[in-house]
Amino acid sequence: MDQQQLVNTQFGDMAQNYLTSPVHAQGADLEKLSSLVSQLRPSRILDIGCGAGHASFAMAAKGAISVVAYDLSRPMLEIVAQEARARKLDQITIQQGPVEQLPFSDASFDLVVTRFSAHHWLGINKALTEIARVSTPGSTFVVIDVVAPEIPLHDTVLQAVELLRDTSHVRDYRISEWKRMLSESGFTIAHCAQWRLPMEFSSWVTRIGTVPGRVEALHTVFSQLPQEAIDYFALTQDHSFEIDSAWIQSSRL
Repeated sequence: MDQQQLVNTQFGDMAQNYLTSPVHAQGADLEKLSSLVSQLRPSRILDIGCGAGHASFAMAAKGAISVVAYDLSRPMLEIVAQEARARKLDQITIQQGPVEQLPFSDASFDLVVTRFSAHHWLGINKALTEIARVSTPGSTFVVIDVVAPEIPLHDTVLQAVELLRDTSHVRDYRISEWKRMLSESGFTIAHCAQWRLPMEFSSWVTRIGTVPGRVEALHTVFSQLPQEAIDYFALTQDHSFEIDSAWIQSSRL
């Protein structure tokens, strides 16, 4: 399978899990998105890699006029549409496609958001160019995602366990990488904040349906990490751990 087929397979089969996942359904970042919508009053919002739709729901519930929930996975989008109807969020529409080829006109959106999706994008630079194209001048782009540590050892550990857990993983980017890529794509950083995100091992692998052999390999990797990595990831006996997440807010030049 190619990368897009992997993403479709991985997340299509597990779509319902992401609707109910506390990691995705909760968080101060969702409250922050709601506050941002109240502050900016955008007329049209694009939620890229919307997954089960939690960012879309948070923004629509704050009175957003139009929210397009965009994702590569049709089953994910069906979950979003069903849940939007249940919540009476009629301003949410769904559309399927890859982030590297957005089916929207130039300058279509005054707020673009992506939440826990960018680490799956195969063509990150093409995706950011497309996001810049469909964003109005002066508009806001918010990236919410797991971010890699700047220390190479910790970065390597993170990418290794992410890929073992989920074969559709591409890369968790460092903050320094995000700043460079956004700048090169026509955005200027307005605000950046980081927090630690706890990952309970059993639910982490169950959510994506990691096969038993890879679960065993993850336990092996975690059990043999150097002390520096154990300390950084706050690794516990059952191999639960913590990772860094970030809110990176930028403006379209």
